[in-house]
Amino acid sequence: MMKSWRVVDILVAVVLGVACGLIFFVWNSVGYAWYEAMNALTPGFGGVATGVWLLGGVLGGLIIRKPGAALFVEVLAAIVSALMGNQWGIETLYSGVAQGLGAELIFAIFAYKHYGLINSISAGIGAAWGAFIIELIAFGNLAKGATFNLIYLGALTISGAILAGVVGFVLTRALAATGALDRFAAGRQQRNLV
Repeated sequence: MMKSWRVVDILVAVVLGVACGLIFFVWNSVGYAWYEAMNALTPGFGGVATGVWLLGGVLGGLIIRKPGAALFVEVLAAIVSALMGNQWGIETLYSGVAQGLGAELIFAIFAYKHYGLINSISAGIGAAWGAFIIELIAFGNLAKGATFNLIYLGALTISGAILAGVVGFVLTRALAATGALDRFAAGRQQRNLV
């Protein structure tokens, strides 16, 4: 597989980043309300709401299939979300970098060659763990204690696996089925399955 980026790769990465940023912007209200409600029930359980914010890296990796795609799309989505206005400001960018690196690491472990459901779920989990690490170190979660952080890590992992990993895989397949990804391996692979 060719690892260098084509112009179409860059353009689609930008479109994905902006689209995910718009999704994040909407989720900033809906998801944060869900996060707070779950935390009120059990501190740390709010992590179940975070998977949507991890979607950019998973989609970027699954669709573009080039080194750096997961990181690029997740960071661009974070920038769009922050520029549109959210409650976290610049911290959104830090989160985007950590989450994008988490997903990117998983695609790198598989040498940018495997893009099945298990790989997608793994990338969602990688993004979740990236989020966990940045929040633990830079955003004060370390002070919340071991119980909170263990529950939060478990909830983040489940949310990353399902809301980023499974949903990202399903969205990629759906986009490929429309023919929108015909210039990408993800689109050609879908045609071969039909």
